[in-house]
Amino acid sequence: MSLQNLLFPARVLRGAGVLRELGTICAGIGQRALLIGGHQALAAVESPVRARLLAANVTLVAQTWFGGETAISQINRLADLALDLQADVLIGAGGGKALDTVKAVGAQIGLPVITLPTIAATCSAVTPLSIRYDDNGNFLDIFPLPQAPAAVIIDSTLLAAAPPRWLAAGLGDTLAKWYEFRAVSARHPARAGSARSSLAHSQICYDVIAEHGPSAYAAVQHGAGNDALDQVLDAIFTWAGLTSLMSNGAHAAAAHAIYEGFTFCDKTRDFGHGLLVGYGNLCLLALEDRSDDELLQEMRLARACGVPLTLAEIAVPDEDELALIVRESVQAPDMANMAAPVSEARLLAAMQRVAALAEQVI
Repeated sequence: MSLQNLLFPARVLRGAGVLRELGTICAGIGQRALLIGGHQALAAVESPVRARLLAANVTLVAQTWFGGETAISQINRLADLALDLQADVLIGAGGGKALDTVKAVGAQIGLPVITLPTIAATCSAVTPLSIRYDDNGNFLDIFPLPQAPAAVIIDSTLLAAAPPRWLAAGLGDTLAKWYEFRAVSARHPARAGSARSSLAHSQICYDVIAEHGPSAYAAVQHGAGNDALDQVLDAIFTWAGLTSLMSNGAHAAAAHAIYEGFTFCDKTRDFGHGLLVGYGNLCLLALEDRSDDELLQEMRLARACGVPLTLAEIAVPDEDELALIVRESVQAPDMANMAAPVSEARLLAAMQRVAALAEQVI
């Protein structure tokens, strides 16, 4: 019989102002907290974090930058720092790389982790894994962790104040949960209960974003939150996290393969994971030979969520750069999960079809 080991946060709080609960939550986990995050994240949250911990009689032993990359060298450095400071709980603040780093540090030295995302571009805050890179930012591996965060604090007021493009990235990446899982299921039908659960959660991700994504994106463009934002934050973090957690196998396809292709080009690699995946979603639909009407419908949703519709909105690669992106996309392992083989010519044709249809989207 196969072994199933599901790891998920013990507690997930989401709502306006839930950062105020940090002190109480942290006090139930540890008494000496080390705050680790990105530069902008630390600037945004250090003061309220310090105040909430002080009110709960928790000592903030230090705050420090995560190092810029989820690299083994940074993980080791921060693990040594946490041990030297005798921290007994870690608080991670920031985006995916910062949170992945802190989760890896906690797993390495056996300390509980509280995640505090400051952008909604990824589901990293809830997942028991870290995507690791080398010191130069090149992809290294997807590293499974033996523990999930002890608590996740998703403050919609904080996230509404972040640059809108990061919510757009989260929406694009989360839409891929449905587009890609549906594509993978054509090749590997979801029969086991866990796979069926993952498929169902991916459908929830899509439905929630289709209904609430445009309103949420419009709100954050004005630095405001609303009920729609709360709904899509649940999709980006919780439902997307459950989709990945329950998949028990491959669930990525052309959209992520195209993202991986973009990482080989200097002009595109830093544009934003979820924004590149969001564009890849549209190419995936074209590769599936879906109708113009369906593609236009999904492109209108993407546009309303801030996702780029064409390569030209991302960058203008020269002929050699485009050839490199296409070649690496086709060779990426995730591309093999498509129902039909994808050649370089087919992918180029899909990109061209998306570009032509984009002219019809206002």
